[in-house]
Parts: sequence; structure tokens; C-alpha cells
Amino acid sequence: MNALDKKINEYFQGLVVRKDLVKAVKGNAIVPTYVLEYLLGQYCATNDEDSIQSGIETVREILRKHYVHRNEAGLIRSTIKEKGRHKVIDKISVDLNEKTDAYEATFSNLGIKKVLVDSTTVKAHPKLLVGGVWCIADVEYDFNEDKTTTPWILATLKPIQLSHFDFDSYIEARRQFTTDEWIDLLIQSIGFNPELFGKRSKLLQLLRLVPFCGRNYNIIELGPKGTGKSHIYSEFSPHGILVSGGEVTVAKLFVNNSTGKIGLVGYWDVVAFDEFAGKKKRADKALVDIMKNYMANKSFSRGIETLGAEVSMAFVGNTQHTVPYMLKHADLFDDLPEQYHDSAFLDRVHFYLPGWEVDIIRGEMFSNGYGFVVDYLAEILRSLRNHDFSDRYQEHFTLSSDISTRDSDGIHKTFSGLMKILFPEGEATKEEIQGNTPLCYRRAQTGQRSAHAYRFHLR
Repeated sequence: MNALDKKINEYFQGLVVRKDLVKAVKGNAIVPTYVLEYLLGQYCATNDEDSIQSGIETVREILRKHYVHRNEAGLIRSTIKEKGRHKVIDKISVDLNEKTDAYEATFSNLGIKKVLVDSTTVKAHPKLLVGGVWCIADVEYDFNEDKTTTPWILATLKPIQLSHFDFDSYIEARRQFTTDEWIDLLIQSIGFNPELFGKRSKLLQLLRLVPFCGRNYNIIELGPKGTGKSHIYSEFSPHGILVSGGEVTVAKLFVNNSTGKIGLVGYWDVVAFDEFAGKKKRADKALVDIMKNYMANKSFSRGIETLGAEVSMAFVGNTQHTVPYMLKHADLFDDLPEQYHDSAFLDRVHFYLPGWEVDIIRGEMFSNGYGFVVDYLAEILRSLRNHDFSDRYQEHFTLSSDISTRDSDGIHKTFSGLMKILFPEGEATKEEIQGNTPLCYRRAQTGQRSAHAYRFHLR
């Protein structure tokens, strides 16, 4: 264990985990990282090697007994029937059955539906209604002759996420780390070895976290394959959801006017659109128009009613050409579907993460050091959504006078997000602000040959 790992364990005891352990326990279980680290955090949050090995075996046993593989669902259902009750780890979603006026759960891998859920559980965990949540649940089997009822009973349900945290302790512990040490801790927390990344590369990786700590923040990342663009949004936090860009509808994302059911924006902190690029893809014009309005005004219509939301949006996709080719023959948004290749949409994007600068992920780049249990960091970032550090540079720097209002808004939001991630106490010196603010890429619209890059100017 190196000096940084010792320091991490000293100030964040019980809240960190060795990142290589995830691979050790995952096996063929197709579960998000935060689910595995939740379990590892329960049994392996220590630096004692014997305890770690014992904890690994415990987690493996839990996954072996309770994680539901789709190809073994029949066996698990039989186990529940024979035993009467069994604990499972599965992704559970809930719908309201208007005909029976009851909430009914669907277990994704177990393959059972119409399992009754009481209203108290739904009120306590509303995300069950949209997209589903990974949970540890006790399921019972009680057959009766009434064909209108299901024999499956949901006895208990516990979402796999942190129950509480102490933000003040987090801030106090942050003060014990230098900025470089803190950046390396965060890089290890998302699973990478900081020794293999340069300073700017580390900051670009951390910029992917800004949507989780900033309200109504819109980011786009287009780049080559294999850079881990969608990993953060699919596995890092229980407060974010990754959806296929081609599968989104107005009803799923915003509101279903026929039922009045609110979509994803009403329940998640971050909605990320995977495989967003593709010139031949067709996008619903109504969806594009509503999305543009939401990104500009933070609101959407529900019939005659207008609702506000705080969800941040991330758009990730692969590019087909090199940057020099795009700059010579088109622009940096060349691979977007035609309906999104629109200045009104692009103007509402706060940051263009230059995906061509992000390293292709290789096996040796993964960390075996200690980092935060990702669910703990996810909760910290979520609490930071209540803070605003966008003005903290103004004592030392000013923006160029030719920057438009929308561009300055994007810079402020990006700067505030980085401040929250790197300096959650809201305090940084002029040198720290200048040295930890990468070029703020804002727009690369149709007809423009390069991305605009803005940086703070010394007062």
C-alpha cells in the first residue's frame, strides 16, 4: 500500500474499497459497479488483507446465492416455491395497474410480474416507477385458487444504495489532501490508475462527473470508440440512467399526456443518451423541440400544466472521422443525426468534452488502489447540487467581453462543477483555479471550422 492509499484509509475509513476487488467478485454477474461496491463496502472496507479475502468470499457467496442470472431464473423461482421465501438481488420496476388500483412489481432477471407492492414502498422509492432500481428483496410464494391474483409476494425491499453520509466530515477530510492527491483519489474512485494519466487527461475524466453535481447541466462527448464514454453513466451512480438515444420518446423522457405519467426527467439526476451519434439515425422532431425547450427553460409542458425539473443531460456517441477531417470538411458535430445538428439545440449544450483527447481504455489503466465506494461519492455529488460556486473565480479572473450570455453560462456551470468536485469546501487559490480549469470547449456549430475554447483572463 502506497502513501496515498494509507492516507485514504486513514481519513475515509469504511468509505473506500480497493478497486481491483470489483473484478475479483464480479464473475459473470451483470450488475452495475455501484451494486458490487455496495456489497464490498459492507464486507471489505478495510486494509487488512485477511479481512479483505474473507470479505471477498462473503460477497461471492451472497452473489452466488442471491443474484439472479436470467438463465437460472426458473431454478430460483422453484427455490422460492419450495422454501416459501428467498432473498434475491435483481432490478425491480413498478407500474400502477389502474384496473385493480394497485402497484405491481416486475423482476427483470427473475422473470416474475404483477407482484403486489404497497404504496408506502413506492412513495419511499419513486424511482421504482421509472427505469427500475437494483434492490435486495425477500420474495415469498403463496399459491391460491384465485386466478386473478399472483402467488408472488414482495415481503421486503431495500434499494442498493447508501443510507446516510456525513457531508461535514467529507469536507474536513478533503482539507487533509493536496489538490494533486485529491485528484488522484477521485481518479482511483472511478477505477483508473492516476499514474498513467496526465493532468489534463485526469480533469477530462472528472468532467464526466459534473452532470451529477450540477442541476440542468448539458454535456456532449463525441469521440472514438473504447474511451469509456458511457461507463460513468451506466455504472457509477444510482441517480443516473443510461438510455439508448434511438429508443427515447416524448412519453418516456418527459410526460405521457394520455396517462399523465411523468417520464425520466422527473426521477433522475442525470439522463445520458448512449449511441447518440449517427447521421442516418432519425429523431422525433417533437422530441427534439421539447428537449430544446427544456434545456433552455428547465421546464416542459404536461397538457395545460408546465412542470420544472433539475435533470442534467449527457449525450455520448462515436465519431467516424478524425478531428482534422471534420475541421476541414465539416464540423465537430458532423456525426449527429440531422435533427440534432441544429444551432438551437447545440447552443443549449454547456460543454463539449473533446472525446478525441480521452485515452483509449487499456487493461493496465485500471487501478488496484483505494477509492471511494462509488455510491458514497455519488451521494456526495448529489448533495453538492445544492451548492453554486460559479462566481468563485471573479476575484482573480474575468471572462472576455466578446463571450455571449449562453457561452458564459456554460463556462460558469462547468467551472462551478469542477470546483465542487475538486474543492467541495468552495475555497481555492488563484493558482489552483487557473491550474485546474481545462479549456472550456463550448460550441462547434454547423459552418464553424473549430471548437471555440475559452479561458479565464487574469484581472
